[in-house]
Formats: sequence, structure tokens, C-alpha cells
Amino acid sequence: MTARLFEPIALRGLTLANRIVVSPMCQYAAEDGSATDWHLMHLGQFAISGAGLVIVEATHVEPRGRITHGCLGLYSDENEAALGRVVAFCRRHGAARLGIQLSHSGRRGSARLPWVGRGESLTAAEGAWTTVGVSGLPYAEQWPAPQVLDAAGLAEVLAAHVDAVRRAARLGFDLVEVHIAHGYLLHEFLSPLSNHRTDAYGGSRENRMRFPLELFARMRAAWPDDRPMGVRYSVTDWLDGGWTPEDASAFAAALKSLGCDYMTASSGGLSPAQRVPIGEGHQVPFARLLRASGMPSMAVGMIFDPHHAERVIADGDADFVALARGMLSDPHWAWRAAAALDGEVSHPVQYLRAYRSRWLRQMRAGTGAPGTGL
Repeated sequence: MTARLFEPIALRGLTLANRIVVSPMCQYAAEDGSATDWHLMHLGQFAISGAGLVIVEATHVEPRGRITHGCLGLYSDENEAALGRVVAFCRRHGAARLGIQLSHSGRRGSARLPWVGRGESLTAAEGAWTTVGVSGLPYAEQWPAPQVLDAAGLAEVLAAHVDAVRRAARLGFDLVEVHIAHGYLLHEFLSPLSNHRTDAYGGSRENRMRFPLELFARMRAAWPDDRPMGVRYSVTDWLDGGWTPEDASAFAAALKSLGCDYMTASSGGLSPAQRVPIGEGHQVPFARLLRASGMPSMAVGMIFDPHHAERVIADGDADFVALARGMLSDPHWAWRAAAALDGEVSHPVQYLRAYRSRWLRQMRAGTGAPGTGL
């Protein structure tokens, strides 16, 4: 019997060969928002990895919406051309379908590269820029207060997201994921801890959901009808008085009514004061919660073991598993999962000697891998 992890699944006009997803992972290697050779190498290895879907890292819809100077963007013709080169490379050599996550960092932008100063904002000497936010509240004590988005600013943000969607469509991406998590701009609207607005976009939960829902509806309308669009969002802030799983369920129902095709269940990111009980699969219960809305869900976060990934799918916790750290440490994780679960995934013909090797047969038999030989 084929493991559930290797069963195909369809979203609108897109069919994925299996339930394994390479999660979007910021690389901080772009130049003025444009993809570089690093992205060619980084995404190329995952395109041939055997995963059914590869989602390109958080790609920002305007320059001020980047997290760092090195973040990827899709707001200019130059960005579009550079990313198009990467997409064409992945299509030419790989079998994975390609998605892109579109994002706006909001008040968490203008930050240092994580290996320079993780969680620290840029100084003027380092090229800091003015960020925008929902209510003018800084991300942390040491961070500058963002400029509050007025009606004109909201219109600019919405237009930037729609423009990025159109660029993604021209590039031929199979799927778009809207980033409404981790304390970035659209998540700021949802949480009562960051949204203190007194207009139609603040106050009640319905009002706090209003702008992200309006934006999603406009993005969905600009995206081809036969291609899926999903959302990644934080199910909880892990903070007293913040966004809760109950709120997340209501948001899921609203997204479904607007044509959302799947949801990725993440959490946290709104404040450094959060206390997240990180552990293997710690966000899987959130994926099961969102799946109750009737939409497919994606589980992400500390999923490493193929048998665990299989249980997530087989037990009905989620419809997909997305890996980030696991893929960075083992770009052929899908091969290892196929060996462990007696499944099959795509592989380049150039790698046939490894995929059909004695090593793999022994892995399948559970006797371990030999030290040498094919």
C-alpha cells in the first residue's frame, strides 16, 4: 500500500505528485530585491529533490516591505527578469511544481541580516529606511516606530500586492501563498496587540480581519482562476491578549468564502516577548484545527522524521507537510522518505545510480546503508 505522503493531490488546476513541500526560506542573498546565482543554486537543488512543491522564499511586494537589504522582491521589471531566470532553470532541470510566497514586512522591516545582528533594526549609517505599520507601535523597545498607514498608504500596499501577483502570473508560478504570519504587516492587522486602530480596520475581530481579507480578495481576482492561492498565517501569538486559535478558525472560514485553496498553519512572530514551546511538530495541531474549516492545510515546523510526516498525513492532521530546516540539512530528504516508507519520488536520470542503488535497497529493507558501492 502506497504511503499517504506519496499520494498526488489536486488544488484547482494544479496536481502535485506528492504531499512533500519545500517551505519558503529567506536567504538574504538578493541584490536590490533581485534573485542572484545563490537562488539559482538554492532553488535548483530543491527542484530536483523529489518534493511535489517548492515555494520560493518570502518575496516582498515593495522595497520598504523587505525585511533586510538582502531580501527578495517582486516589485520591479529587474526583479521579475532575475526571478524569471531562476524559474526557467528550475523548470528545465526539475520536476517540482513552483510556488511563491508574497509578503510585506511592515514594522519588522529595515532589519540587519540575521548573521550580523538577529532581531536588530538597521541604523541610519547602515541604510535604514522608514517602515510602515498598522498603529505606529514598534516591534520591540529598541526598534523605531513605523509610519502609520493612512488610507492612501493602505491603497499603495494593496496595489503593490496585486502588482506582484500579476508579475508572478507572468513568470508562470503554479501557486501563490500570501504571508499573514510571523508579525509581518498583514499579521499586525489581525492581532489586538498590534492593531490599535480606531477606523474600520481596527477594534473588533471582524474589523481587524477586514484589510487582510480585502487584500486577499483583490489578489485572488488578479491571479488566474485555474491556479491555487493559499495563505500562511499565525494561529496564535503565544501572548496573553493576542490572536488565538479561535480567531484563526474564524479567519479560515472567511478566507474560504473568498476562494482560498489551502492554509499553512504557523504561529508567533508578533513580539520578542513570545514564549513558543518549540518541539518536533509543535504546530501540527494547528494544521488539524485549520483543516476543520473544510480547506486543505499544510503542517510546518520541526518536521524531520519521514515516519512522523507520514503520520501527519495518514492521521488527517494535514494534507501537506512543509520542511525548511530538514531540507537545508538534507536536500534529498524526499529520497530518504521514499526509502523509509517504500515510496517513489522523482529523480534526475543523472542521479539514477544513487536512487536505484544497493544503498537505497538496504535503506528500504531497514538494514542501514552500506559504506560503499552501488
